[in-house]
Parts: sequence; structure tokens; C-alpha cells
Amino acid sequence: MREYRWVPAGRAGAAMAFASFLLLCPWPVPAQAAPIVMKLSTATVHDTQTEWMERFAAAVEKDSGGRIKGEIYPGSQLGTIPRQIEGVQFGTIQGWVGPPEFLVGIDERYEVLSAPGLFSGREQYQRTIDDPAVRDLILGLGGKKGLLGAGIFPIGPSSIDTRKPVRRLADYSGLKIRVLASQFQMELIKRIGGSPVAMTLGDVVPGLQQGTIDGAMSTVTQYTTLHYIDAARYVVETGQPYVSSVVVLSKKWVDGLSPDLQKIVRDDAAKVSKDVVPFVYRFFDEQKELWKKQGGSLTSLPPEEEAAMTAKVSSVADDLSAKKPALNAAVKAVFAAAARNK
Repeated sequence: MREYRWVPAGRAGAAMAFASFLLLCPWPVPAQAAPIVMKLSTATVHDTQTEWMERFAAAVEKDSGGRIKGEIYPGSQLGTIPRQIEGVQFGTIQGWVGPPEFLVGIDERYEVLSAPGLFSGREQYQRTIDDPAVRDLILGLGGKKGLLGAGIFPIGPSSIDTRKPVRRLADYSGLKIRVLASQFQMELIKRIGGSPVAMTLGDVVPGLQQGTIDGAMSTVTQYTTLHYIDAARYVVETGQPYVSSVVVLSKKWVDGLSPDLQKIVRDDAAKVSKDVVPFVYRFFDEQKELWKKQGGSLTSLPPEEEAAMTAKVSSVADDLSAKKPALNAAVKAVFAAAARNK
């Protein structure tokens, strides 16, 4: 090993000698640790889910002093929704945001928030998902499957977008309507006379363009941001079911963080899920106006037809969960919470 001799020569000389020592010293100087990467994924673009991810990534980066750096991947850049969810379970993706119905393969109780007839408006919805009985239920469902529930926030009430005009309930008879992979949504479409079709998000607009499907059940925010106007322009605001976004983080990743970073991630996820709500409602209202400006039709069923639809679909959750004790208990819990939060 080479030896270096340091001979100070006054204060200035000492400073210069010390600098030279650092440059010539054979021992490595510890480098600053690289930030921990936090990849956040969703299937949608330019909407409330990407807004949530941007706010969350910024908050965590700030509160962690740069020790965690967020990376945002909207528009299914990290794969289809099932692949994104698997990535979160395995820890290759640190967080996913989307409707909880996409998680029914992990636990079918994830779809209880989309039960038809559960919600009647924004205020009741918000009070219900803030109810500890509901919040703790939904956020705790994926714990044994590698998913840490971190937040719930609204998207809005459903509508049905079709290639041809629909003026009455009977007009849905025989129409192939895209739904999420949810038995509640499938049954709703069956009860109004349609044929439910589950398909990945990326296939919906091509399916509408090619006539593989006749329509899709979602929210107006999806129709505008994903340009459904190019394929189907006739939207009927059915109001059922309500659509939510749930945030799941990789339990493996969170458990591997230091306790202080775990707290930052959890606290920021909860705070952003609450703070983003005014933006969500404003965005939803703006997208309804945008849809009309784009040339889309936005109507409702006649009052008597809407009442008939409500009567047909309001028992879907009870009927389909009757022989499934865990799902039925979840259904009863969320309906009870919705009733006391009217």
C-alpha cells in the first residue's frame, strides 16, 4: 500500500494538505445512498387516478427528504391491469391505482362498493367510504396476498355509452355491453336486457369501432380521456353503480422500508386520498361538459324508466352473495354504512 505523508504549513497549508489527502487517500469515501424508487402504475391517462399518483409521489419525495423518488406510469405502460397488480404483489411495482373490481380475483369482496343501489349521491358516498367499517374492510382485503390497502377515493357514477341512441330501457335488449370483471356489473347488464362482455381496457375502443361490442359501462371521465367519442357518442347517465379508485401498495416493498419511511408512505397515501376529492368532483363535472362539446350526447332515461331500472338492479348484491357468507357479510356491512350515512 502506498503511504502518503501530510506536512501542514500554517492554516492555509493545512487546508490544502487536507484536500490533497482526500484526493490521494486510498480508502473510499462513502457515497450518498441512491433514492429508493417507487413505481406507481395505472391503466388510465390524464384523469383523477394519475392526479392522485402525481400528488402522492410529490408528497412522499418531499416528506422523505428525497430518500424515496416516485416514478409514474399511466396508460398501462407497465403491462395490462392483471400484470400491474401481479407486479405490486411481487414488489416489482410499488403501487397500483384503479377500480377495486379489478381485484376480485384476489378477493371477491373488493366489488362491494360497486353494488347497484348502494349510493345515491356524492355526499353519501364520501361519508360511507370514510366510515371506519367500510374503509378498514376494503383496505384490509389484500393483506394476505401481498397488497397493502392505502386509500380509496371516488371516480363517479356510472353511465352507459353506446354506438346507437338509447331512449328507453328496452333499447338495451341484446346489446353487448363491456363491463369490468365484476359479477355485480355483469348481472346489472343482464337485468336490463343486455349481454355483458368483460374485456381489457385497451380493447374497448377497438371493440366499439369494429362492432365487437355495442357499448360500454363506465364513467364519462373515461369516455373523454380515452376518446370514446371516436367510436360511440350516445351516453345515458344511469347513475348505477358508483365507481371508485382504490390504492394498493406492495406489502413486500413497504415492509422493507425503515419505520419512518413506512409512516410517511402510509400517511401521505391517506392524506392525498382525502385531499384529491374536490379535484375529482370538479374534474367529473368538467368532463361532462367536454363530452358535449366534443359532439357527444348525454341524456337520462325517462323518470319511469329510471325507476324501473332501479327496481330491477337494486337487489343484485344481495341475490348474488346469498350463498357466499363472506361476500354477503361485506355487502350487508357496506349497505348498513350507506344507510347510516345518508
